[in-house]
Amino acid sequence: MGKINGFLEIDRQNAEALEPLDRIQNFMEFHIPLSEEQQTLQGARCMDCGVPFCQYGQVINGMVSGCPLNNLIPEWNDLVYHGNYEAALKRLLKTSNFPEFTSRVCPALCEKACTCSLNGDAVSVKENEHAIIEYGYEHGLMKPQPPLTRTNHKIAIVGSGPAGLAAADQLNQRGYNVDVYEREDRLGGLLMYGIPQMKIEKDIIDRRIDKMTKEGINFYTNHPIENKKQANKLLKDYDAIVLACGAKQARDIKVPGREASNIYFAVDYLTQVTKSLLNSDFKDGKYPNANGKNVLIIGGGDTGNDCVGTAIRHGCKSVTQLEMMGEPPLERAASNPWPEWPLVKKTDYGQEESIAVFNKDPRIYQTTVKEFILNDKGLVEKAVLVKLTPKKENGRTMMVPIEGSEQTIDCDLVLIAAGFVGCEKPITKAFGVNLTNRGNVATEENQYATNVEKVYTAGDMHRGQSLVVWAIREGREVARNIDKDLMGFTNL
Repeated sequence: MGKINGFLEIDRQNAEALEPLDRIQNFMEFHIPLSEEQQTLQGARCMDCGVPFCQYGQVINGMVSGCPLNNLIPEWNDLVYHGNYEAALKRLLKTSNFPEFTSRVCPALCEKACTCSLNGDAVSVKENEHAIIEYGYEHGLMKPQPPLTRTNHKIAIVGSGPAGLAAADQLNQRGYNVDVYEREDRLGGLLMYGIPQMKIEKDIIDRRIDKMTKEGINFYTNHPIENKKQANKLLKDYDAIVLACGAKQARDIKVPGREASNIYFAVDYLTQVTKSLLNSDFKDGKYPNANGKNVLIIGGGDTGNDCVGTAIRHGCKSVTQLEMMGEPPLERAASNPWPEWPLVKKTDYGQEESIAVFNKDPRIYQTTVKEFILNDKGLVEKAVLVKLTPKKENGRTMMVPIEGSEQTIDCDLVLIAAGFVGCEKPITKAFGVNLTNRGNVATEENQYATNVEKVYTAGDMHRGQSLVVWAIREGREVARNIDKDLMGFTNL
């Protein structure tokens, strides 16, 4: 365990974040890591609990508690405390393929389940993880390690997001010949284009993919698989195929004026912004520019917050974020006890920046759009908002409009961040895989093989819109399924 009574004697200390007015001047990551000495003290706060819920990763009352990867958190926290980062790295990599990704973008389910969080501040697990993996890169410990021998089996992975990359990494280390097909011009899927640069700088992704390439994985960009001819070729050429293409079918809204051309899905907006940033530092102008505009974001969550932060960095005139549900409490309700995921209000970096720039939180709760008002050019210039109230219908709670509660706001850029309704259909039709009633690729429970021989699935395409850490877990598990099916046993 860490230092005896460490959590009593040492306060939690977080990596310092640049002030909002400073960090919005660019699209770079804005957290300054603790020194090695300071991080050592944070490792000392971990007490190696009798039941370490931080690494539990199971569902409690419909919500996941702890790390879905079952990271050996108390073990490497103790090694951080003793300054043995090399051993800590070995323990971390036993369960996690890409700690450099999760230590940046994961909402830290581990910390919400930390025993210390029951009556105080959780152990800084996420920052300890970040310190370990970056130590590994800085000290030459993350060298390419190609497998010593290879099988004759070939695996195709369609999609290079976190699920596809995790599956590729696992299967390659097992000795399979792995080819990864990506339809975009850069690798990384959601990590590359769905998450802004200020949350994860893209050279972090390139760094890992460079290592995987040197370990023998073949990557093919600008290579979509979207028709039966392409699908049949993969089925002919490979022993197994993993569909890991995400759940990018965005949920739309149906209101008058929706046809306006200055209304974008949030994921398309973020993708275009990141592409333009990486290709030309915005000089090509190939993105919806929020500069000087009144921006309306429909939907909360991480994606909505990312849109807030992105629009502010481009110099928007104002930003408003609509949430259909009511404002969460600041503290856990009695019906939401530890170690469940805390259903409490979270003010993320984008909202912090809105408060700093515009002196107000951008969020308006229990509100949606009733109508868009267009100008003579067919562009949105105003939006009619309406308040919502919960109402029971057929045993379900629905949010219904309150008559007479309408208000009109100026608006000339709209971003829809209302979630996703499943995977995109061209590839599922090409392979003929069955879908669930939620639009995801269907498999047996806790399995990854589809109804089509040799075809497997993982990540958001399988489980629906979720977290990067869940995608990595699914990538690891589909690799295990494939290994067992092809070899008759598995040691993954």
